[in-house]
Amino acid sequence: MNIIVRNLGTRDYQSVWDLMSNFTRQRSPASSDEFWLIEHLPTYTLGRAGKEQHVLDAGDIPVVKSDRGGQVTYHGPGQVVIYTLLDVRRLRIGPRELVRRIEGAVIEYLDSMGIESSRKEGAPGIYVDGSKIAALGLRIRNHYSYHGLAINVDMDLEPFLRINPCGYKDLRVTQITDILLKPLPIRDVLGRLLSFLFSHLYQGMSYSVLKKAGFEELLTKDDTIVI
Repeated sequence: MNIIVRNLGTRDYQSVWDLMSNFTRQRSPASSDEFWLIEHLPTYTLGRAGKEQHVLDAGDIPVVKSDRGGQVTYHGPGQVVIYTLLDVRRLRIGPRELVRRIEGAVIEYLDSMGIESSRKEGAPGIYVDGSKIAALGLRIRNHYSYHGLAINVDMDLEPFLRINPCGYKDLRVTQITDILLKPLPIRDVLGRLLSFLFSHLYQGMSYSVLKKAGFEELLTKDDTIVI
């Protein structure tokens, strides 16, 4: 079964949500899994359990009520978003194992960058010294997952101060460049993080498979590769 990776560049949230919802409704057991790589324009999103009271002062940033799991979060330029459109039944794992594998991939990626991170009981996502660096929100419909993960790389974190991130008052957020104290190109994060995701989801698939398929060239433009 092929795997499709799409680099969608910078997009608004609503249009991408519509696209992946339609894709998920129309896919079949014969459909390939897809990974969509995106940076979003500034947007607050509320998950299915989201409460508007956790949006303290949206200002001119739009608020979108989404069908993903979780509470409220912020997306904006400088944050890597990877949407994981997977046939969970074909992977032979359940929802909790899917979350565990995605979180494990993020932890392993950060460790490769010299950043120690961990899970937090009852609060999905990845944390560094108590500050959230990556958020995870999924929905599974008819054994097909959509939505995915977001990791803060080099962005303006101020909009997080205008919400209770993930529904937690005073939850701190952080990002990779603030920890490493040096710039980090988004394409470098995408390449390494996706390789760890593939390794955790597809039994050790290596970065060489991505490279052979033209992944490094994909990161320089909005395009699609098939693996």
